[in-house]
Amino acid sequence: MRSSLALILLLCVSACGLLPEQIDETKNWSAEKIYTTAKEKLDSGQYEAAIKMYEKLEARYPYGRFAQQAQLEVAYAYYKDREIASAITASERFIKLHPNHPNVDYAYFLRGLANFNDDLGLLGSYAGQDMSERDPKAAREAFNAFKDLVTRFPNSKYAADSVQRLNYLVNTLALNEIHVARYYMKRSAYVAAANRAQYALKTYPQATANEEGLLIMVQAYDKLGLTDLRNDAERVMKTNFPNSKFLTGKVGSSAPWWQVWNW
Repeated sequence: MRSSLALILLLCVSACGLLPEQIDETKNWSAEKIYTTAKEKLDSGQYEAAIKMYEKLEARYPYGRFAQQAQLEVAYAYYKDREIASAITASERFIKLHPNHPNVDYAYFLRGLANFNDDLGLLGSYAGQDMSERDPKAAREAFNAFKDLVTRFPNSKYAADSVQRLNYLVNTLALNEIHVARYYMKRSAYVAAANRAQYALKTYPQATANEEGLLIMVQAYDKLGLTDLRNDAERVMKTNFPNSKFLTGKVGSSAPWWQVWNW
């Protein structure tokens, strides 16, 4: 019985050795054919298959225009496949390898876009939480990428879109600082609250979030007994936001306007 079993196992192993190896149909393909096939898969939404084809192209033909284009398009394929970290890495690699490429502006745009959507996505929300309440690392990276694009390539076809995203990100980053300042106010950490609101005001001077930031500064300085600083913050508040809802106070309240607002 044992000898029969051993014979069966031996035959199975021998049979496996006789099976043909998997044939790579692209083995003799030219760089152009591999690229064309990868592009077709990309355009049809087969992102994972496109990525494998682009990587195969670069491995076999690391030099030339097809390899360069593959390096750029694989970043887009990663982005569409929601492989955000890989999309960012691929974009940065292209920028480093080809700083003078005619399409390098797209690599900057894609790097910003990947970071932007790595957080919440354009003006989106997730589980009731807006982008400003999340870790601002991705927002800062996106801001820097879009800023680089607009600065380096002001005439790029991606510049206008980048400017719109920059405007949104400026207020998002300022709001993040205001969220932190508000947190400190609730815990009576008035110095920290004032410093955080002041940082937002100096770093993002055009952000609408600074309306609440100035209120926090007025309140914090008032709590600290720093009358001159409170008055300065109040003056800036009234100058920049003359119609602010905070300045009107609450109906029926006789207290100073900055004392009637709580979160």
